[in-house]
Amino acid sequence: MKNTGYQLAQSLIALGSGGWTGVGLGASRQKWAYVPNAHTDFIFSILGEELGLVGEFVVLALFGLLIYAGIRIAVRAPDTFGRLLAAGITGWFGLQAIVNLGAVTGLLPITGVPLPFVSFGGTALVSTMVAAGVLVNVARQGARAGVPEGARAGSA
Repeated sequence: MKNTGYQLAQSLIALGSGGWTGVGLGASRQKWAYVPNAHTDFIFSILGEELGLVGEFVVLALFGLLIYAGIRIAVRAPDTFGRLLAAGITGWFGLQAIVNLGAVTGLLPITGVPLPFVSFGGTALVSTMVAAGVLVNVARQGARAGVPEGARAGSA
């Protein structure tokens, strides 16, 4: 039973090695054969080592801003479908980030869920980018619905 929890132990070592300001971008030691799947599932721990606690707070603030913007888009959507679509995409981003962060910090079981927009990987990155594009389209439709009919570009 000595070898159980290796991924989590190395992840926590990487998080703790960064200190307040980190060891420098690209200077992580844990990503070179210590943290398994460092570029995908455990990218947050490598960011913690390279950018420190300050960088981690910046990443968390950016995710908070993304969730806030998604909720705001959902509230301002012109129809029910747009509201549900925007709320679903925002919930997807938020839940996926929470599951990844919980796994990296040991609060949740390790599931292999990538961190949206940060983890390396083709399919996960493409699907989150497509979802972000749909979210932006819902925002544009909501903004267009708020403009009076005569003031729209291209209307005669």
